[in-house]
Amino acid sequence: MTAPPGAALAEGPDRPFVVAARRLVTCDPSRASAADPLGIVEDAAIVVRGGAIEAVGRREEILRPGSDLEVAIEAAGVVTPGLVDCHTHAPWVGSRDAEYAVRMAGGDYEAIAAAGGGIVASMRAVRAATTDELASALRARLGRMAALGVTAVEAKSGYGLDEAAERKQLEAVAEAGRDARLPRVVPTYLALHALPPEAGADRAAYAGAVARSWLPAIAAAGLARYVDAYIDRSAFSVDEARPVLERARALGLGVRVHVGQFADVGGAELAAALGAASADHLEHVAPEGIAALARAGVAAALLPVASFTLRQEPPPVAALRAAGVPLIVGSDANPGTAPTESLPLALALAVRLYGLTVAEAVLGATREAARALGLGGVCGAVRPGLRADLVVWDLPHENAIVQPWGAPRARAVLRDGALIAAAG
Repeated sequence: MTAPPGAALAEGPDRPFVVAARRLVTCDPSRASAADPLGIVEDAAIVVRGGAIEAVGRREEILRPGSDLEVAIEAAGVVTPGLVDCHTHAPWVGSRDAEYAVRMAGGDYEAIAAAGGGIVASMRAVRAATTDELASALRARLGRMAALGVTAVEAKSGYGLDEAAERKQLEAVAEAGRDARLPRVVPTYLALHALPPEAGADRAAYAGAVARSWLPAIAAAGLARYVDAYIDRSAFSVDEARPVLERARALGLGVRVHVGQFADVGGAELAAALGAASADHLEHVAPEGIAALARAGVAAALLPVASFTLRQEPPPVAALRAAGVPLIVGSDANPGTAPTESLPLALALAVRLYGLTVAEAVLGATREAARALGLGGVCGAVRPGLRADLVVWDLPHENAIVQPWGAPRARAVLRDGALIAAAG
């Protein structure tokens, strides 16, 4: 890569520049085929103007004799679209390292939660933090994600567990999301995550308060694009979650759902009935649920770091694939079951533990993830008209991206054509 790229990229928003790549992974469906699902272009060039991709092609097509286009980045390795993390709980503070040690020694996640650990432990930390403290922690986390090649992140609340603290988390997301030097952020109100101690055991009453009061207020403030609910054996039932998610739809918000992490209680069918953007986890889902997701076009968000931590069997990926359910991969970044900020780690585990192909993993963290977050017209592929969200990898081939390096391998990361992370 030419060094340093920053000067060439900062000469003005209307001055075009070129990213040249020995191997370009476009993820553009118009370039894809059965033999080449990633739409590879060898010896490629990308023209960027005003933060958007203006042209994509072979170097000889773009850099014709007499062209005054300047090559700002010469990539010896592979270039891909910016990675899109479709499922995170990123606006958290505090640490649950003691709980993690207990779990690694054989402690049961559901038993830890019942004893006041788990989500409620994070609730205490979030309630004690200010909005600025939450935003500062989130900005730092997003910066580290950018260094790993991530240019867009879904960020859920869900650790406040009352209206004021949930709003505080979402306000922190909004504050961090205004910083163009960080990955773009998609805010999700995780309306039903767990019961706070003050709710007792009355899940129905808690869900009712969310649907009647908290959700409309958060929607009116423009703090969320999606609403999520955790539907599972020790979480909320379909009957408890349905009114909240239906209200979200009525308020013009999208729906995402935690489904079947520990047991299949019908969450996949509800996600399908509501036209959810994604059903996430799916370690436990019956054939009927898979068929419903396929008919409704609901994506399956696979979260292998969590199932690895919890020693779970993987979701029925072969059945999801055979049914035609779109597969996406997220980090599930959270302080308990997926204490990571690394989407590349999740991709490595998705290939190793879940049996995804390299192409499925890459598409599941680019084009398919962007589509599931409502960003399909913004990012997730390298094609004219989309924003110039790009990653230059210090790697020779996309196969190497899903190897478990345990270290950043992104050489340069661009959002809207501007450098937001660089190695060295």
